[in-house]
Amino acid sequence: MSAEQSILNTFFEECEDLLFALTDGLAAIADGDTESETVNAVFRSVHSIKGAAGAFQMTELVAFAHKFENVLDALRSNTIDATPELVRVLQRSGDILADLVDAARNQTSANTHAVEQTLEALKEFLAPEEANAGEFEFSFSAVGISMDEPGTTAGLPTGWIIRFVPQRDLFDRGHEPLFLIGALAELGPLDIVTDTASVPDSMDGFEWEESYLGWTLTLNADSSEYLIRDIFSFVEDLCLLEISPIEQEPAPALILELPDLDPVTEDQKTEDAQALPTHPSKVERSEKPAEKATEKPGEKGADKSAKDAPATLRVDLERVDRLINAVGELIINQSVIAQRIDEAGFPPSAQILSDLDDYKLLAREIQEGVMAIRAQPVKPLFQRMSRIAREVSDATGKQVQLVTFGEGTEVDKTVIERLSDPLTHMIRNAIDHGIESPEARIAAGKEPLGTVRLSASHRSGSVLIEISDDGAGLNQKRIRETAIRKGLIAEDADLSESEINALLFAPGFSTATEVTNLSGRGVGMDVVKTAITALGGRISISTRPGKGTVFSIALPLTLAVMDGMIINVGDQTMVIPISSILESIRPTEKNLSRIGVTGTVLSIRGTYVPVVDLAASLGQPDRGVDLTSQVLLLVRTDGMTQCALAVDRIIDQRQVVIKSLTGNYDKIPGVSGATILGDGKIALIVDPDAIVSTVGTAAPRLREKWQEKEHSHVATA
Repeated sequence: MSAEQSILNTFFEECEDLLFALTDGLAAIADGDTESETVNAVFRSVHSIKGAAGAFQMTELVAFAHKFENVLDALRSNTIDATPELVRVLQRSGDILADLVDAARNQTSANTHAVEQTLEALKEFLAPEEANAGEFEFSFSAVGISMDEPGTTAGLPTGWIIRFVPQRDLFDRGHEPLFLIGALAELGPLDIVTDTASVPDSMDGFEWEESYLGWTLTLNADSSEYLIRDIFSFVEDLCLLEISPIEQEPAPALILELPDLDPVTEDQKTEDAQALPTHPSKVERSEKPAEKATEKPGEKGADKSAKDAPATLRVDLERVDRLINAVGELIINQSVIAQRIDEAGFPPSAQILSDLDDYKLLAREIQEGVMAIRAQPVKPLFQRMSRIAREVSDATGKQVQLVTFGEGTEVDKTVIERLSDPLTHMIRNAIDHGIESPEARIAAGKEPLGTVRLSASHRSGSVLIEISDDGAGLNQKRIRETAIRKGLIAEDADLSESEINALLFAPGFSTATEVTNLSGRGVGMDVVKTAITALGGRISISTRPGKGTVFSIALPLTLAVMDGMIINVGDQTMVIPISSILESIRPTEKNLSRIGVTGTVLSIRGTYVPVVDLAASLGQPDRGVDLTSQVLLLVRTDGMTQCALAVDRIIDQRQVVIKSLTGNYDKIPGVSGATILGDGKIALIVDPDAIVSTVGTAAPRLREKWQEKEHSHVATA
């Protein structure tokens, strides 16, 4: 990779962070937070993208960002108010800015019509002379926003004195003071005095990571203060920066000749330089910055905000994947060693067993640490969904707000990437089918503004994502009629409410009466179901007529390693995910009841749970095994609240490495993957949801029939 391409990649990575900050700021403004710091943060994000894009001659991106920041500048100067219409245009502009960045990254063309339409909307909030200004010409130098008319210098001082003292964090983050001073010199003649008063007299007290130098810079030009601060915008929080106008002719000082800087000499320590504060370990904006600057490195009261900020390191994803694979092999190796020790028959007091326990703990700690590297918050994904919601609400003419919760919930990066399409489908469906029109909502006694909630949380070793709306709820009668018309079910089919809801995930199912850009093609929810299942997750639906619908998605935190229950079924050793198991039960005759010819339900704590023979559902012949001699694993599935899987015995509980089967085999019903056990054998990983679905609708019907039977007995009594 060339140096230029490497710099370009870094630019796009930084753009992602800036766009996230932009989206956060715009969301805060939409919530009513119009404090100057919030608006300034949004402005800085747009301006930073524009400045860096100008260095790469991305003219379309620069021109759009320029108009965008002009409107933001008017907002922060209180020239315009944050009306709902302005907020909507700003959010749309943020979406277009992200599109332009993506187009530049992929070397494609952005949607010209959308860009021009948004530019026209931005111009509505600008003064006529600014809105009708010609094309913005960008040259990569010190670019800023002046409060004066372009090309005028009315009211500006004849020069500026800039006191600049870097913190050590400025250097830690790769910034170079020489470049900042060089950009400042482009504004006009620049005098510079270097302060070396903080440099230790001997090497004993010298810390190579510390920053000891500071500069007093005298700019003999009638530039705006905004232009000067713009140069330091990237490092403003990493240094002491004081800018004051020249009140009298400054004393002669060393002239800076760029790009070469001569070594600093003792003669350059003038009285003006002595006035420069010694190196501060605390940088805080204050009306009295000089008082803050008198602290020495290491003094109490130093600002720890910069130190507390988490340091980040960008690592190639391929390297992380190789590390994860190595950790997977380490876990397999640990299982092999445990198996060999068990076969050797060591006594329980043997030291090697204690060492093996230490090895297990260490392997698990390494695995959790490596998984944490790939873990990312769902916030960027949720931010993209906010844009989808705005676009769909505009397309449907509905008033909808998207409210998000749990944006800090961390999930494996691969899971987040593969969740984008399913969530997009579900947000579109929630608005297009779930939320009513403003007129219908008012008629139903609701507010015209509908709400879609998107939340994420950790629960029992999984991540739970819920998409809910306050719309009309599912029309189960219409769903059933549509399924019959499309031949998905028989006309006399006896379906429960959960089974009717599950029809939404059938291929080709759609209740839309006409084909639009959003719906009616018969694809969407079946894609969601397939994608969630491929991730090892499950999805369920709950609805209340007139109140709304909730879609719940349960996903594993990672796709590489999981905790599993090792079980024996017939002559096969298998694994069931621990996250699916609620408890294990040794049944007795009194809590087992027969229904029909082969059906069985388990009575547990006043409820009836269908029993599914795992061996039979996987195709093994009937072995005539008594259920009382087996173990029942109570699991939670999508098709029903609970279900009991009958297995021969439980062998162990351990961490297993997930290996995909789809690369070498077709998809196996009831199996989600495989793993390698300590004895080198391959064990299939059971998918409880798929097992229940292969049984058909018999299981839930068994439970309902038994409950009906019990109710009839009570009524007779």
